[in-house]
Amino acid sequence: MQFKDTPKHEVHELFPKKHKYCVGIPLLNEGEKILKQLKRMQDAKIHEQADIIIFDGDSSDGSTSEENLKQFNVRSLVVKKDTGKQGAQFRMGFEYILKQGYEGIVTVDGNNKDSVEDIPNFIKELEAGNDFIQGSRYIKGGRHENTPLSRHIGVRLIHAPWLSLISGFKYTDTTSAFRGISKQVLLSEKLNLFRAEFIAYELLFYMSAFIPRLGFKCKEIPVARIYPKGKVPTKITLLGNLKILKDLFTISKYKTF
Repeated sequence: MQFKDTPKHEVHELFPKKHKYCVGIPLLNEGEKILKQLKRMQDAKIHEQADIIIFDGDSSDGSTSEENLKQFNVRSLVVKKDTGKQGAQFRMGFEYILKQGYEGIVTVDGNNKDSVEDIPNFIKELEAGNDFIQGSRYIKGGRHENTPLSRHIGVRLIHAPWLSLISGFKYTDTTSAFRGISKQVLLSEKLNLFRAEFIAYELLFYMSAFIPRLGFKCKEIPVARIYPKGKVPTKITLLGNLKILKDLFTISKYKTF
């Protein structure tokens, strides 16, 4: 597969490859949140089951210093040196892990809201032959706390129903990046995930919509997503939320090949 549209980036490898699966964490200036999350992952011994890789949007807060990452057993730091947001970070990260020969990846946000202790469950599902595993706080065994009402309504009444309709797969939770993805999905020429037009959240929506339609084995598994009490910190502005809705309802314009 050609990676002609991958953003320019730098790779800093801190440890050699040890495992067949990896955990990819997209982030930008998450400060103490990513350090607390990495500590939780260390306590759960995630590094003994999968290599940990940071997909950094070029943080400037010092949280992704090599000193910080080494103490938490992060294997590699991939830093975007180009335009684009989360979609661009995923494209560069996916290129890196494919070139490294990983069989699959578990992706999870770097804001310390997700139950990273559940990462081994995603690896088990990948080992069992599933290609796309979506974490859900809304199925039996899942849970959520302090979820803003607007987000709860948006996911349950708009986001998940719409992507379920488009994909033909029954989703209950579609805004979370807590997912397991097989190498076969990433390499699919019909999906063609490595497109320059996938800049922000379009890539996440596109994957949810079209992976089931192409016949890949999909599944939801329970996870927890815990928001901090009080005002919810977010990088998404009002205009950003409007763009997310626009991207959601126009996702079918991104055709498979």
